Amino acid sequence: MKLFHLTPAACLFLIGCSTASEVQPLSSTDEDPINRARVEGYVFQPERIDATDARVAELSVPDGFTIGKFAEDMGKPRMLAVREDGTVYVTRRGGDIYMLRDTDGDGKADSREQVFEMKNIHGLELRGDELYMVAVNEVLKTRLQSDGTFGPIDTVATKFPEGGQHNNRTLAFGPDDKLYVSVGSTCNACAETNDENATLVQMNADGSERKIFAKGLRNTIGFDWHPETGVLYGLDHGIDWLGDDAQKEELNMLEEGKHYGWPYIYGDGHYNPADEPEEGFDAFEKKVTDPVMTYTAHSAPLDMIFYRGDQFPLTYRNDAIVTMRGSWNRSEPSGYKIVRIEFDDNGKPVAFHDFATGWLRNNDQQQMGRLVGLAEMPDGSLLATDDTNGVIYRIAYGKSSR
Repeated sequence: MKLFHLTPAACLFLIGCSTASEVQPLSSTDEDPINRARVEGYVFQPERIDATDARVAELSVPDGFTIGKFAEDMGKPRMLAVREDGTVYVTRRGGDIYMLRDTDGDGKADSREQVFEMKNIHGLELRGDELYMVAVNEVLKTRLQSDGTFGPIDTVATKFPEGGQHNNRTLAFGPDDKLYVSVGSTCNACAETNDENATLVQMNADGSERKIFAKGLRNTIGFDWHPETGVLYGLDHGIDWLGDDAQKEELNMLEEGKHYGWPYIYGDGHYNPADEPEEGFDAFEKKVTDPVMTYTAHSAPLDMIFYRGDQFPLTYRNDAIVTMRGSWNRSEPSGYKIVRIEFDDNGKPVAFHDFATGWLRNNDQQQMGRLVGLAEMPDGSLLATDDTNGVIYRIAYGKSSR
């Protein structure tokens, strides 16, 4: 393999240019007065292969669990919301929302209908009969009709900043009945010009009293509140181009007014070698809150939900389930799986465990799925979307979903 010596800016340019199927190492040995670290990165994406029924049958889940296709041929499905009657809503990267139903209870959707179209529509959140939706610049809502279709569309909030590198917004209501919106950074690592970029924004359900809740979050797409403690946790995407093992993905306990380090500080006090704050690292670090746990770099955590159902074994109750969409900036792939974050009896996270694996195949040279959205069904089973093969998976315990 040929090693390229490039500046961090050149590395960023190559993100959008490389389509290689083999590992391409990229690095920089440029030194500054602090001489902090070597910047190095790789481009490697496993080849996509179809999620055939035979391959899906080889996916691995814990004993007693089953996994199968709830729906397929869905294009590029992303985020999910599920009503109490089991009606499923899913956004698609093409810019629309589909409604799906399993009318005969066999664990597979047998009806689907497009119910809404809008460019960059992404995150969904149900609040009673109202469905909240977020695109890059605005939050919308609709009252769902008796047949599940949309009523008139109302605007809740506007003038969110442009997305740049991270335009996939998500939203959720907290135990305080406030609406929280994740607004990613516009870049890999930079000083943002809009204060709302790289934040979690809080507002009332009608969009009033909008404010920045937490800062320094590069792209926290998945976040949720512990069902018993009410503590808010989120998984943040680490900075690219820091090598195979940095920056690790961060599980943060998100609290009002806190800063979580991006773009200058990551992990337990590591300095980003490519960027330095105006006040210097030492001064900046004093206002940064460290993550509570970290996970393999470049795994790309997408959705995160706490399991609240009663279908799974009791040991899963109040644990978090996370989709790891998978790396592109690592010589050996990471992610491409669903993981479980174990929480102890005091509501503290203690360990990451594999939950559903097998999307990486052929010695990690091929992948048959990149997992994105999660939702819990009324019966306690889980749905997970794959936006590369157009599949929505269903994971159940004690009942066949194959």
